[in-house]
Formats: sequence, C-alpha cells, structure tokens
Amino acid sequence: MIDGICALDEKTLVLNRSWRAIHVTTVRRAISLVYQRVAKIIAPETFESHDFESWRELGVARGERFIRAVSFNIRVPEVIMLIAYDAVPRKEVPFSRRNIYRRDNFMCQYCGKRFATEDLSVDHVIPRSRGGKSTWANCVLACLECNIRKGNRTLDEADMSLIRQPHKPRWAPYLTLTLGYRKHAWDRFISEQYWNVELQE
Repeated sequence: MIDGICALDEKTLVLNRSWRAIHVTTVRRAISLVYQRVAKIIAPETFESHDFESWRELGVARGERFIRAVSFNIRVPEVIMLIAYDAVPRKEVPFSRRNIYRRDNFMCQYCGKRFATEDLSVDHVIPRSRGGKSTWANCVLACLECNIRKGNRTLDEADMSLIRQPHKPRWAPYLTLTLGYRKHAWDRFISEQYWNVELQE
C-alpha cells in the first residue's frame, strides 16, 4: 500500500482521443477528470477503458497501488484518455543539450564524423567570451579534437567551417518527459523521452 497523499501526487499519463500521449498530470487531477466524465481510465495491460464506477468495481489486487477512500479502495490510474479532445498541443522543442545532440545526429559539425556522446561537446560558434549566445543558431556539436582546435576563436580565425548551418529544429509531436516521471505502464503509449536540462547563458 502507498500512502493516500503520496499516491494522489503521483503522475498519470494523459492521452487524447486518438490515443496520443499529450500530457502528464497528477493522479488527483486524473481521478477528478474521470469522475467528471471528461476522461476515461485506460488499463495499460488490456487497453480497456473504464469510467469511474467500472474502475472502482475492478477492486484492488494484492500488491497494487491504491487510494483509500471513505468506503472503498481504488487503484491508482496510470493512464487516462480525454474523451473529446483530439488535438496535440503545439510545443517548441526545448533548447537542451540532448536536443542539440539529436538535431546534429551525434555528428561533429566541423569534421562530419559521428562520435559517442562522451566524445562530443556543445560548442559556441561565436564564443561566449566574444558575445556569442546559447541559442539554436550558435550552438553545435564538436568532437574533442575540433573543439580544441577551434578554441576561443571565430570560424574565420580558426580557418574552420561548419558542415551545415545550425538551426532551430521544427517541433516534433513527442511527449517531453522528465526522466524520473516515466512509468513502465506508459511504454506502450509513448515512443521516446527527452532530457530537458536547459542550457544556461
């Protein structure tokens, strides 16, 4: 058993009517949406949908997480689906270290070779000491050798060039999740997750 307050503060995956993951909310909010008939609970194992009453009637099996109400116990919902909402909220791709790695396809933007994550770093095309900002248009992946070669110089000063100009990637309809929030039960509904450690100026 999990303490009721902790269980209500856990995370629940939210799907739209087309079964696309669009959001993460608290168990407390998820139950409220289901009780108001705005959403249904999805059983991750069977994909069956349940309203509040049918979910409550399932009961709680031994070892399952649950919330204790006054006269009954109810399983913690891990996935809900909005009944009427079919859109996908538009979000910009977060400016983060992981997304720069994804945009540049783990490839040094100076020599064009692919490397393991630990052998790459984020380089400022115009160095920060020269007024360069931490933006999509000024940050690229560089291997350690190219990074050392370029140093604190501009491209002209280092006699180097980029294999392609850095740009802000288009938004992609993937749910952005903090690593600690992902649950095993969500794996059938989400395709991937991003690290979202924002880069500082």
